[in-house]
Amino acid sequence: MKFEYFIAKRIIGSKSYKSSISAPIIKIGIIAIAIGVIVMMIAIATGIGLQQKIREKAVAFNGHVTISNFDSNVSNQSQFPISINQDFYPEFKAVEGVTHVQAVASKFGLIRTETDFEGMVLKGVGTDYNWTYFQEFLTQGSLPEFSEKLNNEVLISQYLANRLGFELGNSFQMLFTSEDGERIRYAKFDIVGIFNSGFQELDKTYLIGDIRHVQRLNRWNEDQVGNFEVFLNEYSQLGLKGEEIYQNTSSLLRTEMVTETYATTFEWVKIFDKNIYGIIGIMIIVAGINMITALLVLILERTQMIGVLKALGSNNWSIRKLFLYNAGYLILLGLFWGNIIGLALLFTQKYFKLFPLDPSVYYVTEVPVYINVSYILALNIGTFIVCLIMLLVPSYIITKISPVKAMRFE
Repeated sequence: MKFEYFIAKRIIGSKSYKSSISAPIIKIGIIAIAIGVIVMMIAIATGIGLQQKIREKAVAFNGHVTISNFDSNVSNQSQFPISINQDFYPEFKAVEGVTHVQAVASKFGLIRTETDFEGMVLKGVGTDYNWTYFQEFLTQGSLPEFSEKLNNEVLISQYLANRLGFELGNSFQMLFTSEDGERIRYAKFDIVGIFNSGFQELDKTYLIGDIRHVQRLNRWNEDQVGNFEVFLNEYSQLGLKGEEIYQNTSSLLRTEMVTETYATTFEWVKIFDKNIYGIIGIMIIVAGINMITALLVLILERTQMIGVLKALGSNNWSIRKLFLYNAGYLILLGLFWGNIIGLALLFTQKYFKLFPLDPSVYYVTEVPVYINVSYILALNIGTFIVCLIMLLVPSYIITKISPVKAMRFE
């Protein structure tokens, strides 16, 4: 075995190898591995990053699971109230993995200015509201404070501010219809914060205010709300926990997972997985073919050496291993440079956000990046193993080389 390693090292390090005909082919093989790794890392990091960002933004406005009344209303407006006195509120103890439950209520209204108007949904929230997501979305001002008496503070989107020319500290009037639809009711709000989630579909729909405004406008009692939003600690458990939540709520209430609420968006997100797998498959095949070519050229160039080794008593498998060790070394070189360049590009995008995206199409303002050691290791190990396995077949040509003919080979 030591002898084989010695020969392999001689092959790799010899000056004739570096200046031979095979040198450009081998360099191309290394470059192909490196480019393949770079493309695969970018595909995985941006694909998973985009999925996570879109999910987070949908969850921010909806929760993982929504509990509401059974009614025929399919709009964003709460029509039939629910009593806040539920077994699952304020803590959903019956289902493990639920981190937070909050009560909200929504009402559609019309924002009117001197020159323009815009239809929006006032989402009423209370002291139990989880502001974690909106702290990230906040671009100007501060979050509203609803812990004391009823106030007029609201959080509006950057879209609405641009659309109607609103600025921090401005006030505006909003018109609402009564429950019977025959009267118009008014409310005045003060802008204390502006957010931009990048999910334009939702930014165009909601502004956040005090839930007591919705209760007053709908003439509900203080213990009546529109629906409950349930948050989980693991998105991957959504299907299982969603079913458990359904089983542990009243038959008079409806539960709906975020994937059902925004079904079209989440179906689109699932396509990313297929794209990632497709890119990985194509890149590994391309890299493997280039390495096969490099190995065949190297075998052809070293035909005389193969003949000499066979004449000295080496068996076919030991000689094949020499070339596979050599190919493995070249694959590792490609992986090394691919990881260096790929990670440099990903970290540059992560911290400097060089590549923007159209939020009306992708729901984010820049290319999101997800970097995790586990998938990087899996990608490298998988690429190395698959490429090495692909090289087993062309290395079989060594068994067909005759020592006599090989030593005469020019």
